[in-house]
Amino acid sequence: MDPLARARGEVRHGKATVSDVNDPRIALGWNVTWDVTWSNLCRDRAADLQGTGLPGRVARLDRGWSTVWYGPPSTGVEPVRVRNIGAEVAVGDWVVVSADGEKVEMVLPRHSAFMRRASFEGQRAEAHTIAANIDVVFLLHALVSPPNQRRLERELVLAFDSGATPVLILTKLDLMESAEAVDHCVNTLEAVAPGVDIHVVSGIRGDGLDALLQYASGYRTVALLGASGVGKSTIVNTLVGGQVQSTAAVREGDQRGRHTTTAVQLVALPSEPVGEAGWLIDTPGVRAVSLWSSGTGIERAFADIFALSEKCRFRDCKHEEEPGCAVTTAVTHGTVDPRRLDSMKRLVAEEASLEEEQKARLKVEDRRGFRKRKP
Repeated sequence: MDPLARARGEVRHGKATVSDVNDPRIALGWNVTWDVTWSNLCRDRAADLQGTGLPGRVARLDRGWSTVWYGPPSTGVEPVRVRNIGAEVAVGDWVVVSADGEKVEMVLPRHSAFMRRASFEGQRAEAHTIAANIDVVFLLHALVSPPNQRRLERELVLAFDSGATPVLILTKLDLMESAEAVDHCVNTLEAVAPGVDIHVVSGIRGDGLDALLQYASGYRTVALLGASGVGKSTIVNTLVGGQVQSTAAVREGDQRGRHTTTAVQLVALPSEPVGEAGWLIDTPGVRAVSLWSSGTGIERAFADIFALSEKCRFRDCKHEEEPGCAVTTAVTHGTVDPRRLDSMKRLVAEEASLEEEQKARLKVEDRRGFRKRKP
């Protein structure tokens, strides 16, 4: 059957249905919502899609090349390797390959995306997508390092803005000598992550890892984010039951590690004990957590302060020396940490600065007649 005709037929009687109950892409996360997205694209861009196949999922990126899966490797469905010419692609994207099978023709609109500002100096006003179409973000922090509230706040902003659910994972339980030290780390980080699930795990011994698999049940996708040396690769290897990523020792002085994950890729999680297990996207260690343009990430990451600000006398209160400021009153009474308030202000200022950079870049591109990027 013609792929376009098949795609248009996926919506019947106003209700979307997965195109084929035996479609191997279902195990990659394809579902009714993606059916609707694809059907709408086929209706609106039929000419662009003429002759192309059905969407596949990007499983790996390697210097301008995408490995696209149309089913898990265990099903025997052959992947394809194509160029990312003119397309901004991330692992987890659903893409359509060109009719000649040479390149990515289209990236389907993302349902979620974990993004930060590009780290290259010449691209500071551009986004870097770490992972796309994710359901959960594991934010990894090592128990053996001093708890870093400021880094976690930044990660929470990125996670909330991605559209995925953040979960805090505290690693290297096997290296902790006392329960009191573990409790101190948990309580310190929990103070800036109210309402966020927290798990204490050991990648070496496997403590607490079964609970993490539950987040991927139903073919959902989980992304990992953490600095080098927090044990991401060890967690990945233990979760999947094999040596997927290489590991390396951290430095004794500061517990920092070297980058051992060199390529971002989809990794299959075991189906037991959760059944219909999903996918994990491992990412290289990220030392600098730079914000991208925030939606509601800052408001959600600092929900306690924003809730207090509703009680301020002035709607445009800067929480400095204004009379009737509920936030500064809470700081004075010790119910809000002044460092947390200062952190929020810094992130708001960083976001405002980034927005100005973006506006300036767009003006330059308009003057130079740059073509808009291909979606």
